[in-house]
Amino acid sequence: MAPPRALTIAGSDSGGGAGVQADLKTMLALGVHGMTALAAVTAQNSLGVRGVWELPAEAVAAQIRAVVDDIGVDAVKTGMLPSPWIVAAVAAELTDLADAGVPVVVDPVGVSKHGDPLLAPEAVETVRTRLLPLATVVTPNLDEVRLLTGVAVRDEEDMPDAARAMLALGSRWVLVKGGHLRGDAVDLLTDGRRTVLLRAPRHDNRHTHGTGCTLASAVTAFLARGMEVPDAVRAAKEYVTGALAAGFALGAGIGPVDHAWRWRNAAARD
Repeated sequence: MAPPRALTIAGSDSGGGAGVQADLKTMLALGVHGMTALAAVTAQNSLGVRGVWELPAEAVAAQIRAVVDDIGVDAVKTGMLPSPWIVAAVAAELTDLADAGVPVVVDPVGVSKHGDPLLAPEAVETVRTRLLPLATVVTPNLDEVRLLTGVAVRDEEDMPDAARAMLALGSRWVLVKGGHLRGDAVDLLTDGRRTVLLRAPRHDNRHTHGTGCTLASAVTAFLARGMEVPDAVRAAKEYVTGALAAGFALGAGIGPVDHAWRWRNAAARD
């Protein structure tokens, strides 16, 4: 039998640590068949992003349609969508899927790990009004919360306000990622009625490239496997915490998290 099917709609990372490359590695590691619709190509490495070339919106839409019409999807994740016309095209293609109950995970990528902008300022409103209302789960980091809502999070106590502001934009659930705060790595998941605080120790490892992509694609993979949102997010948090702990040096800058950490640990035990 074929495994569960998940589609990632995002940009390509030539260094292999983030973007669709991270998504596909994560989905494979979690037992899901990953499929892609490329929205942009980046030239990047461990030191930063050297260039971004977005695809025509009709090419992005055609990739989505080709996968959905023939293979089908059990869950969808969006990542880097650089322009308002690409965001609008993706939202148009996902509307029927969302209406049919297919989980949609939105990672509202604004900047790269190195601070390079990956979302045009004029696309922010389109993300707010067209994409977020389709989301089963939206997974913003603190910079993305501020970009989308204007709410600044200074400490853990500010996270509920940030979550309420994000929910007001239309998603069913929001996962506010507190990885940039001091202390433990704390994330807050809520649908406005139920709230789950996810806490993990912070590992002393600078090689964290692809963390956000990996977490969102892990949530997508577990939703594709039939989990409910809170269980999928808990399982994804556990997976990404292990990947962060095993992140490795690659190139002269920030290396990636290790998507194969479970396999490597099992091989080491054998």
